Amino acid sequence: MERRLVEPEPWPDDDRVGYPSDHPYVRRYWTAVLGPGAVADLLRLATAAQRGRSLRRPVNLASLTRAGLVRHSDGRILVRTVIPPVPVGSVRRMHPVLRDELMRRDANPMAVPPAS
Repeated sequence: MERRLVEPEPWPDDDRVGYPSDHPYVRRYWTAVLGPGAVADLLRLATAAQRGRSLRRPVNLASLTRAGLVRHSDGRILVRTVIPPVPVGSVRRMHPVLRDELMRRDANPMAVPPAS
């Protein structure tokens, strides 16, 4: 079995609105949307992009692309290193307890989500 390597690059963002990939928000809320495997792949891709390293092709690359966190451009894989807030439609589908927590957090943007 061939193990394909990818060399992710930081997604050049003009609007840089969001959270650093290592922020607790990303793990807490994006995990509820994408699942733990996809978020782990996102964090590995973002770290590799920031360090200029290659890594094995992530299993959840398609999910990350659909979520708008990764894109393909001219044979390159671009990954967001500043992760946007969870889209409103995805927030609506969250478990009510987590959704309420996020809404309270959004009312106080400096709050850090509780440890999970």
